[in-house]
Amino acid sequence: MHKEFLMGNEAIALGALAAGVNLAAGYPGTPSTEVLETIAKRNPGNVYVEWSVNEKAAMEVAAGAAYTGARALVTMKQVGLNVASDPLMSLEYIGVKGGMVVLVSDDPGPISSQTEQDTRTFGMFSKVPVFDPCSVQEAYEMIQEAFEFSEKYGTPVFFRPTTRIDHGYEALEVKDPEEYHVHTYEGFVKDASRWVIFPRLSVKNHALIEKRNALLSDTFSDYPGNRILAEQEKGCRKGIASHGISFMYTLDSLRGRNARVLKVATPFPFPEKLALSFLQGLDEVLCIEELDPVIERALLHICGKYGLQVKILGKLTGDIPPSGENTMEIVNKALGAFLGQAEEKLTPAARELPEPPALPVRPPVLCAGCPHRASFYAVKQAMKGKKTIYCGDIGCYTLGNAQPLDMCDTCLCMGAGIGIAQGVGHMEPDTRCFAFVGDSTFFASGITGTVNAFYNQADMTLVVLDNSTTAMTGHQPHPGTGRTAMGQVVEKVSMEKVLKAIGLKVVETVDPLDLNAAVKTVKRVAEEPGVKAVIFRSPCIAISRPSGHSEVDQEKCIGCGKCIRELGCPALNLASDGKKTRIDTALCTGCTLCEQICPAGAISGGKKNDLLAGKGGEGHE
Repeated sequence: MHKEFLMGNEAIALGALAAGVNLAAGYPGTPSTEVLETIAKRNPGNVYVEWSVNEKAAMEVAAGAAYTGARALVTMKQVGLNVASDPLMSLEYIGVKGGMVVLVSDDPGPISSQTEQDTRTFGMFSKVPVFDPCSVQEAYEMIQEAFEFSEKYGTPVFFRPTTRIDHGYEALEVKDPEEYHVHTYEGFVKDASRWVIFPRLSVKNHALIEKRNALLSDTFSDYPGNRILAEQEKGCRKGIASHGISFMYTLDSLRGRNARVLKVATPFPFPEKLALSFLQGLDEVLCIEELDPVIERALLHICGKYGLQVKILGKLTGDIPPSGENTMEIVNKALGAFLGQAEEKLTPAARELPEPPALPVRPPVLCAGCPHRASFYAVKQAMKGKKTIYCGDIGCYTLGNAQPLDMCDTCLCMGAGIGIAQGVGHMEPDTRCFAFVGDSTFFASGITGTVNAFYNQADMTLVVLDNSTTAMTGHQPHPGTGRTAMGQVVEKVSMEKVLKAIGLKVVETVDPLDLNAAVKTVKRVAEEPGVKAVIFRSPCIAISRPSGHSEVDQEKCIGCGKCIRELGCPALNLASDGKKTRIDTALCTGCTLCEQICPAGAISGGKKNDLLAGKGGEGHE
């Protein structure tokens, strides 16, 4: 054993390695991403690791490994579970031979997601057991236990950390690589009665699943992660039930106050016997949880089942906010009200500290030099004066919705922009429909939408924003990059060939930072009938950052503000006179976009200045 200061995701990864995981597959999604990255980085050499094209593929790859008896881990965020739910629902009926842990990182807030979703609720819906850690230390230990439970009961299990666990840090004792469990497995044994899902098998296994989960409810009542913290004074009539990071907030806020506490680490199947013991002798219980009232509903059910006269408070009663992330302040306030203590008495030490200054507000914005800004600007200039709709997608380029670009009219989920553009086009034939999708998203969920568009004879322009990486989640590789999660160099999957194989006749690739060429390409392609595509290809500046930068000649600058007003690049701002433009050289990447639209030719020096000589200054009015 040795001590390390670890991020939660790193601790989870090391826990999986210590458990003898044989295969890890996933799709990048904040806040889960670093788990798979750490497994790849700390791989002792006997673990297969892959970034799959999407969560559904990852789930199926992991299931195949678990069919052989191997231990498999699949990672994703909560919205990724939506994509993976089809195989998961059937997999629970089939079961697994080796331990299979489905790590789903929930994002209360949401901090970096489209939605707030509670995987505990999905666990009940899918009948899949759920493990819910409350700290980095517990996450490290619990994922090892999750593999054991999964293997023992022949079922996939959910492991549900949230953002504050994933991205929190803690110093903890971890095993040395030579102490890792080496998991050997039998291999796949043919047995159609077990591995081929038919209605008869589903009916039989459904009954077995219900029996198993009833047994697990009793088993989880004895699981050390679930426990009752005795009240500080005998005769206490109030209780607190909590889980995850909210449990840690509860402990911090509860110091010195009299209450019985129930910690729930396995919200499904719910540890009923333990909860029944907790409820005995109490008058009321406050449930502190995020996001759904899972514990609250379970305790209400138990009270009704056993005729207990205990008042259960929480989200359903308005004592805890019904949505959003819990904070220390929220928990403090709720506990103060519940325990009959004024809020100001809860944290006397905090009152002695001065209020910190308010943090400056920084709106989300595309990076300086981001090729997506040039792509959006080119399409906007090409389609000026025409009735258009711009359907966006999930990624950095969602920020194309911000002013002054204003190029994202819709955004639903990964790959949906392609389908939405088709739906609008079928109803409004006079609208020019554009669908923007990133290169990673194209492979993850854009191909099927494009096939649908071609097959159903839609009239739309697909715009692929290819920056050669999965930028938003930390620059993971994908099929178009020619690299794998294990560092192998492989042949790239060509988007051009894929699109042409689908049947598209018009597929053009252009550098968006060559603005004249980009605008002309969009104008030409958009006039073609049916489904056509423009691929804007230029690397993300975070992986290929130029060394030069542009500069403004203050004598030539006429103070028109066009570069600032139309591009919204964070490197562009007003000079000290409040009229002319200046460039922040610490941010500027020398992409030359501002040089190309300056009507006075006052900006120069960028990386592509020579390439684009004679093409700037026209302004594309």
